[in-house]
Amino acid sequence: MKQEKPIIRLRGLSKDYGGVHALSGVDFDIHEGELLFIVGDNGAGKSTIVNILSGAVQPNPGSEIVFEDKPVHIKNPKAAQELGIFTVFQDLSLCNDLNAFQNIFLGHELTRGMRLGHEAMERRTRDLFEEIGSNVPNPQAPVGTRSGGQRQAVAIAKSLLLPSKVVLMDEPTAALGVIQRKQVSKLTRSLRDTGHAVVVVSQDLDEVVKSADRVIVLRIGEIESILDGGTFTRDDLVAHITGIHAS
Repeated sequence: MKQEKPIIRLRGLSKDYGGVHALSGVDFDIHEGELLFIVGDNGAGKSTIVNILSGAVQPNPGSEIVFEDKPVHIKNPKAAQELGIFTVFQDLSLCNDLNAFQNIFLGHELTRGMRLGHEAMERRTRDLFEEIGSNVPNPQAPVGTRSGGQRQAVAIAKSLLLPSKVVLMDEPTAALGVIQRKQVSKLTRSLRDTGHAVVVVSQDLDEVVKSADRVIVLRIGEIESILDGGTFTRDDLVAHITGIHAS
């Protein structure tokens, strides 16, 4: 993996829910132009990291988030998007009754005078799909009628409409079939290749082995290991996740 400067540095990242320690003193960097996977067993703290970076959850006092060399407080999702951090949650947060360009431009509509610029938004939508190497036929169809992979493409294209620098994805292939998982895999790599930092929470270990530039392995809210892409097998990942690897 090419070494780029960190766009985000996390130091001492912790989060408690009552008496439960979801994260305890987590330190790692997120680099520009890398595909970083976060893996771990249920309850390891994977989604908590995404929720903190997306502004949906506040970390414990003393946690430090540095974005482009400046300490930041991501107080809500709007603050995250203003920094350039866009999150594709597992439910995708799409409006099923709206078509692709209506979802992508929702809240950021283009206008011509007093009228919506439908043609301009459709053209820009096609450009965004081309940018991520995705084919979504019949852009006028409601996204509720789309396949899982096509719906992911709409959500990812929306992240490119805004000036995003980091894209977070929480279990993007959950409940998808084999073909749709391949589509999402292609989309995540395309995002990385456009220079975005892409952080993916995943339990699809085969995909992690195939695509990861780096992997953060969490166990019970702490970092168990950080692995470089191409240096591990699926069995290695399982051993790290379960804590039975040779030290």
